[in-house]
Amino acid sequence: MPAILYAATAVLVVIAMVTLAGWCVEKQRRHKLEELAKHALDIAQQREKERDLAQDELFHRLCEERELVQEKTQFQAQLADFEKYAALAQLALGAAHEINNPLLGILSHLELEMKCARSEEEREEIQQCIDGSKRISSTIRGLINYARPGPLLLSKINLDLLVNETLAFLRHQPLLRGVQLENQVPSDLPSLRADTNQLSQILMNLMLNAAEATRAGGTITISAKKVKFEESIEITVADTGCGIPADVLPHVFEPFFTTKRGKGTGLGLSICQAYVRSHEGEIRIESLPSRGTKVFITLPIRQTGTATPEGAEEAEVVM
Repeated sequence: MPAILYAATAVLVVIAMVTLAGWCVEKQRRHKLEELAKHALDIAQQREKERDLAQDELFHRLCEERELVQEKTQFQAQLADFEKYAALAQLALGAAHEINNPLLGILSHLELEMKCARSEEEREEIQQCIDGSKRISSTIRGLINYARPGPLLLSKINLDLLVNETLAFLRHQPLLRGVQLENQVPSDLPSLRADTNQLSQILMNLMLNAAEATRAGGTITISAKKVKFEESIEITVADTGCGIPADVLPHVFEPFFTTKRGKGTGLGLSICQAYVRSHEGEIRIESLPSRGTKVFITLPIRQTGTATPEGAEEAEVVM
């Protein structure tokens, strides 16, 4: 009996030792597999990081390339604008010489005619011609200032009064016959400190543009308001005309861009934009075909520049 127990015990011990040895081998194998799996995971994570870095680098280079393309496009557009401005400068200087000299003679003759006028009606007609000649001079001066900007001549402007004067002049124009002109500028609006000639030219150009788009029976309205919480005034010129197509609207401020085949120079809105920017203001247009157009001009109430001395008068013709 003791021999059987010893044998059984020996067998159990051997089985235990074999089991322990197998467990140790299995543990080592599992440990090695875990290390291999961890190493493979580390490699995979490293490759993923490298892939992400490569993707980031590729995206960054694509963005840089896109920015370079955009900068190139903008540079080409600016270069084209500069070429247009150079052509405009030559045009303005040539026009000033060719138009202002005979215009002086026309104005002198009209002033003599005014002295010899026999009736009030005749004087009014001559005065309209004088005013028209002065507008021509102002337009030529505007071309020169647009091509070769000078300092602003600032003065205190009552916008309501300026709009009334502009509308009074335009009411005699054949283009505006049958079109209703409305001044909705509040009389108590704060005065603007601006260049009178430039602001008058802006209003004139916008009104004439609106008149060309508005049929008889339509309405052109000038309104203005003080911008809330800002020291600026927003002027709006609205018409009930044909509107501007969506594909044309982004180009309306480009020099020489016009849809009036053979009837326009494409400089009116460009000059308006240049004058508004010279006053540190903004101009924008909203329009829908067959729904009319609105032009919004925002100008600061106060400007820095050269004030026009009180009582001083500017020369009407500038060479």
